[in-house]
Amino acid sequence: MNILLLGYGKMGKAIEQIALDRGHQIAGRIDADNYTDLTNLEPDDVDVVIEFSSPESAAENITYSLGRGWPVVSGTTGWLSRRADIEAICQNKKGAFFYASNYSIGVNLFFRLNKTLAQFMRNYPSYHVSMTEIHHTEKKDAPSGTAITLAEGVMEHLPTKHRWISNEAGNDASPVGEDAIEIESLREGTVPGTHTVRYDSDVDQIEITHTAHSRQGFAVGAVVAAEWIVGREGIFGMDDLLGN
Repeated sequence: MNILLLGYGKMGKAIEQIALDRGHQIAGRIDADNYTDLTNLEPDDVDVVIEFSSPESAAENITYSLGRGWPVVSGTTGWLSRRADIEAICQNKKGAFFYASNYSIGVNLFFRLNKTLAQFMRNYPSYHVSMTEIHHTEKKDAPSGTAITLAEGVMEHLPTKHRWISNEAGNDASPVGEDAIEIESLREGTVPGTHTVRYDSDVDQIEITHTAHSRQGFAVGAVVAAEWIVGREGIFGMDDLLGN
């Protein structure tokens, strides 16, 4: 399978190594420095695109790829205000688009655990829910896409919560109403990603945490998604891949 990498930072390089280890070829490595090389690729040169670029360029990259008839697996976060437009383009082109805020199998199990815990907690309003996410200092968006997905999972099952509020470290905290989930974002060293969901009361605290030890789990999931999407048509996510 010929894979085009759109975005060749640390994540792109990790995906490349996994793809090569699994017997695939790299059709191109495109980042901001050689973006014009993208036009040199013919439709038949690429079987699938794996897009981990930047919030500023993701929608353009995905639109271009779908226009060329290439299935797209995207993991870039921070651009989702344009997601509906991208999905409409995908449907119009009869293409294939796979998006996940996090491709780690462990994180996706954590998403399910988070929803189950929220279901339990809906009967105990004395607990206040909040979140913390920690990532490396090069991550551009905050809160992380994974944290937003976690917040959405809580809101799905806690009827008193309708929105989330981002409180980045070093900024003045925004007031948090009873209907909001506070997400604290910390940027430290080379941390691949740590996410904590906590429920606090006057008498105790319950929390669940997922800690990534490296980018490898994300990279493996992205390559598996790329293998899975080739030959399909439609809009997909990790639940489709995992069969749930």
